[in-house]
Amino acid sequence: MKFIFASVFILLTSLSYANQKAITDTGEEVILHSDGTWEYSKQYDQKKDIALSSEVFKKSEYSTFLLKSTRNKTAYWINTNKWSFKKATSNAEAEYEFQLKGGDLWGMSISEGITIPIESLAAVALENAKAAAPDAKIVSQEYRMVNGVKVLYMELEGTLQGIDFKYLGYYYSDDSGSTQYIAYTGSSLVNKYKSEIVDFLNGFVVQ
Repeated sequence: MKFIFASVFILLTSLSYANQKAITDTGEEVILHSDGTWEYSKQYDQKKDIALSSEVFKKSEYSTFLLKSTRNKTAYWINTNKWSFKKATSNAEAEYEFQLKGGDLWGMSISEGITIPIESLAAVALENAKAAAPDAKIVSQEYRMVNGVKVLYMELEGTLQGIDFKYLGYYYSDDSGSTQYIAYTGSSLVNKYKSEIVDFLNGFVVQ
């Protein structure tokens, strides 16, 4: 089961940069495909209002190891008693991979030095998910203040090869680059790992 869920997420994230978004000279948003074709973007409305949560999010006192990105200014406080991590090997776009020790919960940081608007990161994430799982959809979105930094929180779910998956993540961008910091597992396991997911994501900081 662990291998299946990990493979599902790798398939989704490996598509991260297969499709690129662009703006035409008339202001229309289009999707550029790797085969040279394009289409108008229609599945995601970037103009919709996204609320800012009134809650303030901070790192757990048990997350004491700071893992720094080498691609931009983001970093991640990790509870190494619960989480193992390594440089990503299964996905060329990711920088680090994480796993809850003894659990069916994984994480990944996808960081780069290019500045991409946060809403565009979310749009690309949904586009890539739909390419692998056509029923993929965003089920929750809000802006959050996490350790003094404004990020976009997003939950996305779908079905791939009969498996219901869900991934929850923070999306951030500044002049040093862009980052997707994500936890993922089977949809039925989200409540079981809720506290671990919250503590993991709230370790996100900007140096």
